[in-house]
Amino acid sequence: MAAQPAFRMLRWLVRSSTRGCSSGAPVTQPRPGVAPPPTREELPARLQYLREHAVPFSAFLTDSFGRQHSYLRISLTEKCNLRCRYCMPEEGVPLTPRADLLTTEEILILARLFVKEGVDKIRLTGGEPLIRPDVVDIVARLHQLEGLRTIGVTTNGINLARLLPQLQKAGLSAINISLDTLVPAKFEFIVRRKGFHKVMEGIHKAIELGYNPVKVNCVVMRGVNEDELLGFVALAEGLPLDVRFIEYMPFDGNKWNFKKMVSYKEMLDTIQQRWPELETLPEEESSTAKAFKIPGFQGQVSFITSMSENFCGTCNRLRITADGNLKVCLFGNSEVSLRDHLRAGASEEELLSIIGAAVGRKKRQHAGMFNIAQMKNRPMILIGLSSKLQESAPVSSSLSSRDPLHVLGLTPRVSFPNQMATLWKGHRAPQTLVAPPRVGSGSPQRCYCSHQDSDTNSKCLNPGSGASAAPSGPRSTSDKLTHVDSEGRAAMVDVGQKPDTDRVAVASAVVLLGPVAFKLVQQNQLKKGDALMVAQLAGIQAAKQTSQLIPLCHHVALSHVHVQLELDSTRHAAVIQASCRARGPTGVEMEALTSAAVAALTLYDMCKAVSRDITVGDIRLISKTGGQRGDFHRA
Repeated sequence: MAAQPAFRMLRWLVRSSTRGCSSGAPVTQPRPGVAPPPTREELPARLQYLREHAVPFSAFLTDSFGRQHSYLRISLTEKCNLRCRYCMPEEGVPLTPRADLLTTEEILILARLFVKEGVDKIRLTGGEPLIRPDVVDIVARLHQLEGLRTIGVTTNGINLARLLPQLQKAGLSAINISLDTLVPAKFEFIVRRKGFHKVMEGIHKAIELGYNPVKVNCVVMRGVNEDELLGFVALAEGLPLDVRFIEYMPFDGNKWNFKKMVSYKEMLDTIQQRWPELETLPEEESSTAKAFKIPGFQGQVSFITSMSENFCGTCNRLRITADGNLKVCLFGNSEVSLRDHLRAGASEEELLSIIGAAVGRKKRQHAGMFNIAQMKNRPMILIGLSSKLQESAPVSSSLSSRDPLHVLGLTPRVSFPNQMATLWKGHRAPQTLVAPPRVGSGSPQRCYCSHQDSDTNSKCLNPGSGASAAPSGPRSTSDKLTHVDSEGRAAMVDVGQKPDTDRVAVASAVVLLGPVAFKLVQQNQLKKGDALMVAQLAGIQAAKQTSQLIPLCHHVALSHVHVQLELDSTRHAAVIQASCRARGPTGVEMEALTSAAVAALTLYDMCKAVSRDITVGDIRLISKTGGQRGDFHRA
């Protein structure tokens, strides 16, 4: 190990001239106790000596393909103060018990070990790393590690303006800030929290303190923010930003859908149409980004092409999760617990052997976007990719390919300084055992329909709807699951060769309200408002959103949706019927079933404050017509 310091000095000499460019660091004074850089006259002799005496890069951090891993990402916490729709599953994540998370000392022990073996860049991630109370102290103690050249952080920016002056003094040298929209209202929709102006304040504070460039990460999702590409690029005109567009990636719980991914080439084409003078910049060694510059702009634009054009061949990254697991590939599902070995008293040599074995098993490249989407892996927030490439949820189980602000009834607005001005372009469930629905003949009825055309369905349900089904046609059912491939994995059916035919489907549901809630609904006296109207609108909206809610459903361009709710006083029930119509290669029964089910759930939500003794059930397909499998009619 005697030659190890000499090797580090060689790496420092070779890289020091590009430090400001590669790390985004402000100009700082040399660390206490570290010798000043050599003069120009001293360089040739020193370089010759160090070349002759340098040792190879650590074998423990070199994989079987020769990739040297000099970059370590450490997740400081699983918690986050935002709830982004592409990072954290909508239902949340089970947090690791505090006792099972790495302590500050354990983080520093592991960091020291990796730096000793050749890691010269550490990035702190989360969750949201800046909500950890001792984050400033951790940065300061990492800054003392000899050989560590860059300390970075990836943050959602909410706490950045407040903490950055302290972090800079502690030794923080690089900043990535996650921001997926420049519209405050849409920001709140995507992250499910307020805070847009705090993030903008954090970006300005970073620029004010001399960080150059300040990296701004934007996960681009079709139907959500792909219309803001030009607005983001415009930020780099007057500000020293590296605006980085990231292809939407699949992780557990974020309901990844290929149709929502906007590829690098598509983004690049959009930008080049506006700025044809866009120039390609030389790629830095082991960089994950393809960088471009527009002449006259202070900043630049980059693309993280993890899905369409992977950069596995030059990957130099390793990750330690907040609970102490080493991940050698972001998209891999294999992990090894360094925490357990550390707490069991493993020596430094034993830990290095464990790390070396894990690195040695690293594959040449990840499995590809479609296979990754089917693999079991942690939700993004539990990995620590970035704190904003961090939230889960469906990229949005509630977003359509249309303008999400229009769906929510929000008005796009921009409110920040002129130099930040942007462009806004247009911008099967268990069934409850209930009797077949019967509509009372002599009782007052209150109905709500989505149209007045009574030809199709003047009644909600036929009295005998509980009877057996009466399918028709030569291929009414199949003896195989069509959404499973030959290897047993879930797969979307290819309907590209199917002919377009007229498709109609009708589904129903029943909500047993109980006497109290029934009376209030019947008299339209609920404090929340007209429950039947809201449920009817929810049913229509749900039919149009089915492909976003049911993973393997195709998107269908519906030509008509009809939702009808009728009250049955004999059972204190609401009977719901939904019909959907379209012309295309695939049926619309899932749209009808989703419509009826969501209308029923909405009615429950409207009434739950009055009574929790409400039953939703009897969700069923009544009929379907069109398609190769023939028609179906419940007798």
